[in-house]
Amino acid sequence: MGVLRIRRDLVDEIVAHARRDHPDEACGVIAGPDGSDRPERFIPMLNAARSPTFYEFDSGDLLRLYREMDANDEVPVVIYHSHTATEAYPSRTDISYASEPFAHYVLVSTREPEEHEFRSYRIVDGVVTEEPVEVVESYMFANTGNDDAPDR
Repeated sequence: MGVLRIRRDLVDEIVAHARRDHPDEACGVIAGPDGSDRPERFIPMLNAARSPTFYEFDSGDLLRLYREMDANDEVPVVIYHSHTATEAYPSRTDISYASEPFAHYVLVSTREPEEHEFRSYRIVDGVVTEEPVEVVESYMFANTGNDDAPDR
């Protein structure tokens, strides 16, 4: 069973983007080194649908993003979007659009103004599996319990 291990600053970026675009759904990608399963580069995208109930990446933006990731040996480790009025669970549309079997599909619900729901899923062949989210201060020391050391 997978787990999404993600730095706190990236979680904060996703939530801030979701709040900024509310009441429309926000969407984006966090790229990471191919094979690492480590989300590193935060890339907020434009919701081309500009809709409170639906998100869609602009096809030109997406093409540029994939070319950029290819050039950097990166993959989309996290694909995120927000739900503005419902819980953080993939909709039928979300499931039908999910084409990256190795990505973590992160959903943030901004329906409550004071708190947010942040959940992660794998979506493979239409099957949704929720996975635990482990928020860490840095990846370097994620398993040692020593997270007061600098990141770089």
